[in-house]
Amino acid sequence: MANEIWTIKRCLEWTKEYLAERGEEHPRLSAEWLLCAATGLARIDLYMRMDEMLNAAQLETMHAAVVRRAKGEPLQYITGSTQFRMIDVACAPGVLIPRPETEMLVEEVLNYLDAEVLSPEAAARQRVELPWNDEVEQARKAEAALADERATAERRAANLTAADEAALGSDVLGSRAYAEELADREAEEAAAQAAEAETAEAAEPELDEYGIAIEGADQETASAQDAAAPAPAEPRTARVLEVGCGTGCISLSLAWERRGHVTCNATDIEPRAIDLATKNRDALGLTADEVAFSLTNLVSSIPHDEWGTFDVLVSNPPYIPTDVMRSLPHEVKDFEPDLALEGGADGLDIFRRLLNAAPYMLRAGGLFACELYEGALDAAAELCRQAGLSDVRVVRDLTDRPRIVRAIVTEPKQRQ
Repeated sequence: MANEIWTIKRCLEWTKEYLAERGEEHPRLSAEWLLCAATGLARIDLYMRMDEMLNAAQLETMHAAVVRRAKGEPLQYITGSTQFRMIDVACAPGVLIPRPETEMLVEEVLNYLDAEVLSPEAAARQRVELPWNDEVEQARKAEAALADERATAERRAANLTAADEAALGSDVLGSRAYAEELADREAEEAAAQAAEAETAEAAEPELDEYGIAIEGADQETASAQDAAAPAPAEPRTARVLEVGCGTGCISLSLAWERRGHVTCNATDIEPRAIDLATKNRDALGLTADEVAFSLTNLVSSIPHDEWGTFDVLVSNPPYIPTDVMRSLPHEVKDFEPDLALEGGADGLDIFRRLLNAAPYMLRAGGLFACELYEGALDAAAELCRQAGLSDVRVVRDLTDRPRIVRAIVTEPKQRQ
């Protein structure tokens, strides 16, 4: 076999058939993922370079990966990474693999932050059009139009020869005299428009980059108006507390997608999770000030002087009911950590503890949001109402199953 020629095409087809024979649900997709990891190529590049031969190291990597996949090990553990919203996150055994449903949890948090905490500018990050830019541009266009009109008039008069006049006869629209008169009239109109634009521009005071008049009598007027009007509120930085961070995908996505406007404190009880989340943060170039990870049980590491200061408490806690654990797919049950999966008899053991902590951690109006087992959402929503939270909602996932509960803390609590 060592002397055989293994091209990308042959390896792809062989792997697909091998995995299909062993019950792989999507054998070609799995084969593509494994080949991409072994070669460092993107999926589209595989099909552009089908005749390229694999070297010895790539073949060895591919062989080991196929053996692991045939035993049911998740692709994300084998390839070492997965994509989550806008970022790539490293994955490793012992830490829960991010799911598409959790991307929706991030979306719910972002929607809340954009609407209730951050300014529209922070969310959209679009260029702001200054009010005087349009006037300056209109004046520039008027000057250019005037120059064009004059040039057109001169060409029209110069090109209309005596022979043209004779050919056109008495048609006034074709006479040389009318052409000259029309050109003069158009030039005068363009000049008048340009003068009006210049007058409008001159009427406006010269402004600095913040829109404040720089000099002259208008400066006093503008200053008085500015003094009378309330100053616009500066967008503040949102504070998010995540419990059970795993790979860090939730906090890292929030900080990455609203960089400079969101900071996160994230906790986990599993040392491997904290190590992996830190690695993912460093790979993105985020700092510990933007996303801080701490090894602790739930919220135990949060300093008491920070209680009641968070805008959001978000979690994807262990939520699989004990009885359901036995029926999980082989690649989940036998490879992913039980600590990150099992949520007690009804799947709400950890949720109840988070719900108890939420009024202490969140400010008034803060958001409490959790991803949960589909059969537990109604009970979770009722628990939120009994705890005094308001605006309790259940959000459905992409397969139309109840997946997320979100609620607002209206009456924060203080420790005794």
